[in-house]
Amino acid sequence: MDSGAGVRREPVAGRAGANLGAVRSHNSALVLGLLRGAGAEGISRLELAERTGLTPQAVSKITGRLREAGLAAEAGRRASTGGKPRTVLRLVPEAGHAVGVQLDRDALRVVLVRLDGAVVGERCGELDLGAGAEAVLGVVVEAVTGLVRSCLGPFGALAGAGSLLGVGVALPGPLDHARGVLHRVTGFPGWDGFPLRDALHGRLGVPVVVDKDTNAAAVGLAAGGEGGSFAYLHLGTGLGAGLVIGGRVHRGARTGAGEFGHQVVQLDGPRCACGDRGCLEALCLSAVARGEVAAAARALGVGAGNLVGLLDIDRVLLGGRTVLADPEPFVRGVSAVLDARARREGLGAGAAVAVVRQGERVVAEGAAEMVLGAGVFGRGEG
Repeated sequence: MDSGAGVRREPVAGRAGANLGAVRSHNSALVLGLLRGAGAEGISRLELAERTGLTPQAVSKITGRLREAGLAAEAGRRASTGGKPRTVLRLVPEAGHAVGVQLDRDALRVVLVRLDGAVVGERCGELDLGAGAEAVLGVVVEAVTGLVRSCLGPFGALAGAGSLLGVGVALPGPLDHARGVLHRVTGFPGWDGFPLRDALHGRLGVPVVVDKDTNAAAVGLAAGGEGGSFAYLHLGTGLGAGLVIGGRVHRGARTGAGEFGHQVVQLDGPRCACGDRGCLEALCLSAVARGEVAAAARALGVGAGNLVGLLDIDRVLLGGRTVLADPEPFVRGVSAVLDARARREGLGAGAAVAVVRQGERVVAEGAAEMVLGAGVFGRGEG
């Protein structure tokens, strides 16, 4: 791993979110979200008032605080239909950063993103999730601290508007998102009960959020403009789903939603790593291992069809290293199964199927978006 500086046990930052006092309200988060959506062209105070339902006076106070905090700036003036030209405001992307970490069973990916979601730094390397908590935490801390220092400088995490807002961590489940505690990660039961969030917070000194890799990807996709209801299907070293229903990530009462790969589709089928037989994950991965990608795609399509039929979702998005290594057969195979099912039900074409445009970064980027959503934009997904 290209990890830069060695592991240091003192916190990455002595304080986090140094300039976020202006964001500690629902209305401020609404305004910041609209500023982010407007991009470099910006948005006027009048438009902000119209879209938020706030009074112009309230918007002026909020944007004034955001400008003082360095989170917003003027982006020029726009011609008005009457009166003087309107001042346009924009988000200052460099005003804050978040780290997103993807822990896979055998690999690590860490990204640093700005407030607008743009990736400004990335590190990838090997990881053995079965090596134990101490070894894994050491690799994560070294990668995060090295990336932050290389991108933001020795004091980047502390320097005014460049404060580090936190770290989001995504990994295979099951786990407890609310407490940041792992359960029996499939294939790695030794992690059961480990308080990953608190352990990393103690080493890094910044806020940490933890979620399943598929949920993190769903958060990032929704933040990036994927609206409505959709499923993100992740086929890599395992198989899972991230579900967005009505624009919100659905985790379930115990973060158990989306254990897509462990639906039994073949009684007395091959043994799965979870201990059951005939799980969709086992069927897909064994077909890929045999070089039968078309068979894996059909199996994935059957599972996707069950999901579409159960939840009536709009779109199916595919990702994960196994899909991304050869995406076209998977898109074709899953689409064929969904279309056939829709025709049988008299629904015309099936749900749309596509590969995520973020590629293998989708999980790590989504992990960073969990931090931004909770701490800046008020999406409540962190």
